[in-house]
Amino acid sequence: MSIELNNIKPTYMSDAEISASDIYLQESVLLERCKKYLIKANSGHGKTSLLNFIYGSNTNFNGSINYNGISDNNVFDFRKSKISYVFQDFKLFPNLTVFENIQLKNTLTNYKTVKEIDNLIEEVLLGHKKDSLVNKLSLGQKQRVSILRALCQPFEFLLLDEPFSHLDKENINIITKIIIREVKKQNASLIMTSLDESHFFDFDKILNL
Repeated sequence: MSIELNNIKPTYMSDAEISASDIYLQESVLLERCKKYLIKANSGHGKTSLLNFIYGSNTNFNGSINYNGISDNNVFDFRKSKISYVFQDFKLFPNLTVFENIQLKNTLTNYKTVKEIDNLIEEVLLGHKKDSLVNKLSLGQKQRVSILRALCQPFEFLLLDEPFSHLDKENINIITKIIIREVKKQNASLIMTSLDESHFFDFDKILNL
């Protein structure tokens, strides 16, 4: 799978605001499978918007997005097996447990076994919180749950929106190893947004937004 962005421009941003962008208003930006991309920009420059455009959860843009050469802004079919997303605001279900939040997406695909999910929860040091409601967790714990949920489905593109903003160095090291392992296993691409240069992954390309 490949994703091509053609003359993308958020409807709520002026040409002047995005004049220096490597993505916005560019004739063609191709995102290929098995690559790691860093989208770098200051706050308010449209990083989250870009990932939402790709995911199809925000259609307030001009231009087009092509998936495998087909122009189609309705990407709902891709969300089951092609695109997974770690949202900056988590989008977890507060009245479900840690395990239930992760398993919820997995029930649609049966990608991971219960044992594999349990092992991942232990690996990110949340075994003692497995049956706790998400609304009782800290921000860092919620962020880890959100990342695990995104990894418990098949994907060809993994979207990460500032995924480590609430994590300390130890947890970042644990999570990055898990992400790298899963991306490699699925022969997938990674698209990550960040406020600045990131050394968590060996990026193939850095794009300034």
